[in-house]
Amino acid sequence: MNDTQFAAATTIREACLQASSFLLEQGVQDHNSAAEWLLQHVLGVSRSEFFMRWNEPFPEECRDRWSEVLTRRAKGEPVQYITGEQEFYGLPFRVTPAVLIPRPETELLVERIVAVGRRLWPDGRPLVADIGCGSGAIPVTIAVQCPSWAVTATDISADAVKVARSNAAANGVGDRVRFYGGDLLEPYIRERITIDILVSNPPYIESGDMPHLQPEVREHEPHLALDGGPDGLRFYRRIVEQTGELPSRPAVIGFEVGSGQARQVAELIRESGGWERIEIVNDLAGIERHVIGSPKI
Repeated sequence: MNDTQFAAATTIREACLQASSFLLEQGVQDHNSAAEWLLQHVLGVSRSEFFMRWNEPFPEECRDRWSEVLTRRAKGEPVQYITGEQEFYGLPFRVTPAVLIPRPETELLVERIVAVGRRLWPDGRPLVADIGCGSGAIPVTIAVQCPSWAVTATDISADAVKVARSNAAANGVGDRVRFYGGDLLEPYIRERITIDILVSNPPYIESGDMPHLQPEVREHEPHLALDGGPDGLRFYRRIVEQTGELPSRPAVIGFEVGSGQARQVAELIRESGGWERIEIVNDLAGIERHVIGSPKI
């Protein structure tokens, strides 16, 4: 958006409407919500305050910053990386290009893991391990929801671990979530740590599909956290195999999976012989999205 277009925007409302039209012209699908979200970010206001100030003059000192963020979104950069934040399970999370943007469907995985854990350890303190924690959305949320549980997490990316640690601190559980740097379960195997609940949202995109992802995902989110190998199942196999190297297999194992992968991942868990009850959980769109292995009780 150029200076001439900005000069025409005299109110916050006009700036938002013009930005929405501009983003639409650039092929941005979420043009309305992106314009609102980015303008709230630039103005430094909440959603409710944003609409209360709808007819106020657009602040002159915000024009350069407003132009910058709109240009970045028009070029395909996700709103979350521009603002540096994403809400997950009602909690604020800092996100950078070093981590995947937390998705709403992963909230259902957390919800199911917490429900199963509370059923199996009603008064206990299970040790949870989130493998490939990224922003820390899963372990931080579990720690907030279950204050008595011991929560740990690992990621091979040192930058991701830094982001996750900062999110744990920001959400008041920095002293209750232990983070390890390392490849999948290797830190737990090395230190002979017994895991009660293993949860993971690993990379699951088939390598051949990577060039066909939406541009904002393909060009901005970390490929390390997306590419799941030739059939998308590389990390599920490795994680399930590595559980056999622990002092004992986790009582509960929970995965998020890609569309069409749930039955194959369920079979991997079944063939391992480590879990008696295997459950497939649909997301809100009806897609088989999560696979949970647990003991029969």
